[in-house]
Amino acid sequence: MSLLQEARDDAVVTALDRAVVEAVRARIAAGSRGRVDASVLALRGLMADLAPAEAAVLKAVWGRVDATTGPSLLASGGLAQILAADRYGLVVRPQPAEEALKAVEDGARALIDLSSNRPWWGRLLARPELRIVAALPDDRLARPQAFLVSKEASGPTGDDRSFWVTDSGWSDARIVEALAGAGLVADALAAAGGLKLFVLTGYVQAEDGRLNSAPGRLNGVIGAAPLF
Repeated sequence: MSLLQEARDDAVVTALDRAVVEAVRARIAAGSRGRVDASVLALRGLMADLAPAEAAVLKAVWGRVDATTGPSLLASGGLAQILAADRYGLVVRPQPAEEALKAVEDGARALIDLSSNRPWWGRLLARPELRIVAALPDDRLARPQAFLVSKEASGPTGDDRSFWVTDSGWSDARIVEALAGAGLVADALAAAGGLKLFVLTGYVQAEDGRLNSAPGRLNGVIGAAPLF
């Protein structure tokens, strides 16, 4: 076909494209689901029978709808900005970590790099109203690179990982062993400024009794995130 000839329209594909437009418009008009865990459970149900490529497209569309209908989104750090653009689109505003946390206190959400040399995540111990509600990437084969911090409520989804901070000077292996003795599966994730961050398997609440004798004078759960 010559490039000088007008491209032919595919009526079937055009009809499908229009259906997507109408579905997106209607979904945005419906607004947010209100709770992070409700959104997670709905997305998991929709992804159940999808091929990997289809699931990736759905998560991208879902993230952009969430960015449009939910509280404003900020990103702090290079990795966070890349992950935010992939999931939520280019509506996410860059912001330093401390300023991002202050914005979360006012109702925004912030995706913040884990790779910072300053353990901003340790400050969540003193700010219990701010919680980690998501960690990207969020598939079970990848380690978290950035955390979504929010004041929104989120409960267990049936497939979660939790995040626990301690100032213990013990080795990672000894801390993991101590937590295992209390019935918790843990894995070291980061360390900075005299604090250590661990991933705990499952949804672990801050008041979980298994953590009563956990290592460290200063320690606690700072949130949980779903896996897909």
